[in-house]
Amino acid sequence: MQFRIHPDFKNITQSLISVIDNFKEQGKDFVIGTRNIIKEFEVEGNNVIVKSFKIPNALNRIIYSYFRKSKARRSYEYAIKLQEKGIGTPQPYAYFENRDAFGLKDSYYISEHLFADLTFRELVEVPDFPEHDIILRQFTHFCYILHEKGIEFTDHSPGNTLIKKTAPGQYNFYLVDLNRMNFHEHMNFDLRMENLKKLTPKEEMVAVISNEYAKYYNKPEQEIFKTLWDKTSEFQRKFWRKRALKKKLKFKKP
Repeated sequence: MQFRIHPDFKNITQSLISVIDNFKEQGKDFVIGTRNIIKEFEVEGNNVIVKSFKIPNALNRIIYSYFRKSKARRSYEYAIKLQEKGIGTPQPYAYFENRDAFGLKDSYYISEHLFADLTFRELVEVPDFPEHDIILRQFTHFCYILHEKGIEFTDHSPGNTLIKKTAPGQYNFYLVDLNRMNFHEHMNFDLRMENLKKLTPKEEMVAVISNEYAKYYNKPEQEIFKTLWDKTSEFQRKFWRKRALKKKLKFKKP
């Protein structure tokens, strides 16, 4: 087993190894998905989340061993990079990788269990959520800062930003599910808008995002809105078309 432990948690290395060794039998289920499994653990007084990534197919087992970093390793390294850039993310603890003669098997990413007040999804699904407009505008400024720092979070979808209230009318934002990211010297306007298209299908929310983003970026609000809404609409069309096709194919199976 290969692993890397964050320097701040070297003193609990053996306990973290024990978590991975006993992952299947222990821990509290947090998310049990078709691809990945996420569990909660308490490790020497530390509340942590452990994400177990699905074992790759035969080709990807080789790719992740020799040509590309594993999702667990990328999650850990990107978390470190975000922290260096002053961007919120749950504290990274470690990543682990198991290999055999055929390449990468299972891999795990361990991070702080950050107890948030909401995710961005609540803003999409609950229009009258308390301080909805305030949170959405502060989140938009957070996105602008990401873009200014050249951070393209390609999984920028509603469930991947945790939101924590720190004071009346004040919120902090934390990115999760980090294994898909690109870092740039500069992000142009089109790439910035492309990065925001998965957040919400609601036109009224896109309007607020556009209004707030225009306060910081040198483009007219109308141009920001038109560009972002066009990209959002196209993304939604493709998303629902793909989902309908999957449902149709599933229905046709004998």
